[in-house]
Amino acid sequence: MRFTRRGLIAATAALPFLPGGAARAQGGTLRFGLSSFPPSLLPWANTGTAAATVKLLIHRGLLSYAPDGTLRGEIAESWRNESPTVWVFTLRDNALFHNGEKVTAADVKWNIEQIAAERSTAHYRAEMQQVASIETPDARTLRITTKAPIATLPNWMASYHMMIVNPRSPTGAGVLPIGAGPFTIRAQERGTSIDLVAFDRYYKPGQPKLAGIRLIAYADENLRVSAIRAGDVDLIEYVPWQAMAAIEADDRLRLDATDGPFMYLNFNATRPHLGDARVRRAIGHAIKRDDIVKVAFFGRGSPLQGMPIAPGSEFFDEALSRGQAYDPDKAKSLLREAGLANGFSTTLLSTAQYGMHKDTAEVVQQHLAAVGIQAELRLPDWATRVNLGNRGQFDIAVMGTATDNNDADGLNTLIDGSLSPSYVRSAGLRIPKLEELMQAGRAEFDTAKRREIYLQAQRVALEEAPLVGLAWRSQGYAMKKEITGFKAMPGALNFFSGITLEDAALS
Repeated sequence: MRFTRRGLIAATAALPFLPGGAARAQGGTLRFGLSSFPPSLLPWANTGTAAATVKLLIHRGLLSYAPDGTLRGEIAESWRNESPTVWVFTLRDNALFHNGEKVTAADVKWNIEQIAAERSTAHYRAEMQQVASIETPDARTLRITTKAPIATLPNWMASYHMMIVNPRSPTGAGVLPIGAGPFTIRAQERGTSIDLVAFDRYYKPGQPKLAGIRLIAYADENLRVSAIRAGDVDLIEYVPWQAMAAIEADDRLRLDATDGPFMYLNFNATRPHLGDARVRRAIGHAIKRDDIVKVAFFGRGSPLQGMPIAPGSEFFDEALSRGQAYDPDKAKSLLREAGLANGFSTTLLSTAQYGMHKDTAEVVQQHLAAVGIQAELRLPDWATRVNLGNRGQFDIAVMGTATDNNDADGLNTLIDGSLSPSYVRSAGLRIPKLEELMQAGRAEFDTAKRREIYLQAQRVALEEAPLVGLAWRSQGYAMKKEITGFKAMPGALNFFSGITLEDAALS
């Protein structure tokens, strides 16, 4: 059985009741303020943070991350590296889909094959095509052989883009695949809210602690803050930076924020001038990041002047972190070298739905104009912005995200042009040397050797500029002080924070 793309897309228009969910007698219902209504809940697609939060509630993958950022088992209770090209996963005996069927090794094999399929649009399609074979000696054992050594395969299996769904799910319009997470979807009002109830046969005893979660979309960030301060919701994501001080000063509320997400620019290399690395580098040197930190994030962040490798990471290098530093004279010189002494006109895609995206775009526009690049702003809603990015219908685009994990390999999805088109990376841009280095890094198990490979990859990335870093940002959640269990995940894993809702409680 195969899920048709038409059927899965249609599922975003009408989310149904799913079997197997039952509200618990205690625990209460938590009201969560989302920053947008998910453009899509396709289990293997990347459609933004709000969608990720929902997917982390209704689905589970083989692995995930503990609140401290370390890898932990989910559907797989353990895993081991049998050889450089063989990983073995042992599944839990009590993991069930929401219809009560056991999750088997054959089910996981089917999921990986669907993600890797020729016509798949899955975010991790290219990664799963590195799998040479999958064996299922019994219902609980999965043996994955890769085409080359992959030291980071457990991180891939922990991604919320690698959720395991029931191959025997009903298909058709308005039907989503059946998952194995702590909650099931009871009902929804398209564009407004999604109601979840606890799955009473979830494989972790005593979890979830909540009877249900009501997810309410507040596209306007000021309304989202008003809702938490008025008590209309219990927890919100994406606390606007201008509101963080007020949240901290409110005795009834708590702010949980961490650095890790960041802002950057993508390019469509098929558009005039943007296929020239000198032009992309010029853009990098034209932008004063301190202004973005001040205007868009009210000082709660720091300039990002290189590739998004966080300070403190073993792959961080101080000199390389300043490789795209503000230098308007150098920007003008690079434009002259590219034959664009008088600059050029282009468009800059962002969104008005998130103030940080709009404010960042306006600062970028001003600094580009100062070196002769006239950029017309385009500010659609978030869902439209995602669709335009996925279709490559932009010149330059402002983007905000986090790497897939805290390993340097997590940067790959943002800079590898061989991957399927996605709004998170540049369009029409292949850099073979960079692709080669990133592949070498994930194939190396020796930590010191991996560091040298990724330092070299950063040098190539600074020269070719597949992206231009703008600012690290503090990403925050606001909640009532009575809430326990929920935690903002560290660093690049901040967008995984929804997974901790399985342990959240209303005291």
